[in-house]
Amino acid sequence: MTEGVWLVTGVQAAGKSTIADQLARQFEHGAHIRGGQFYRWAVTGWVHVGDDRAREARRHLELRYRLAALTADEYCEAGFTAVVQDNMFGPDVTRWLGSVAGRPPHLVVLRPSVAVVWQREQDRHFTTGKTAYRPGGFTPEALDMELAATPRIGLWLDTSAMSPAETVAEILRRRSEAVVDDALGALPGFGVPMQNSPRGDAEV
Repeated sequence: MTEGVWLVTGVQAAGKSTIADQLARQFEHGAHIRGGQFYRWAVTGWVHVGDDRAREARRHLELRYRLAALTADEYCEAGFTAVVQDNMFGPDVTRWLGSVAGRPPHLVVLRPSVAVVWQREQDRHFTTGKTAYRPGGFTPEALDMELAATPRIGLWLDTSAMSPAETVAEILRRRSEAVVDDALGALPGFGVPMQNSPRGDAEV
């Protein structure tokens, strides 16, 4: 039996991939959907956020969001609990949650401190070579400000001192707080199409 759609968001290097994957594995039928995969399937022509072609970048970002929502709904229809991870901030979060048909919708926001994000970024680069923050690009400080503009619904966790296992256990213990059905409908302007919310392009 499906437990609906879960969106796990946060800044880059907040731990979304690990937490979303471990969370999905707690359900009898769980699917982990990585939002970043959808742009990777476009082998040429994809315009990323931060490109000078801002309108085209935004159009492609919204395509990525739509594909994630459609995929989550298909899994839910088939009886899976769909856990989607993506970099989504501000009003885009609530608009995305309102666009999915799977019920109930859940939101989990991972918000470790900026200092911890920097440390995790350095540790991850040392162990895997993966880099989320490049010179001249987005910074944890800037993305955290974008995250702060997200409506305060769902379950927000400061995971600075929490292990992945502790984080998943806390999410499941407080799962009722993550359900956003009622909170979405109460938001002013809910249902307005997505607008220019930045910084959602890379999936890390």
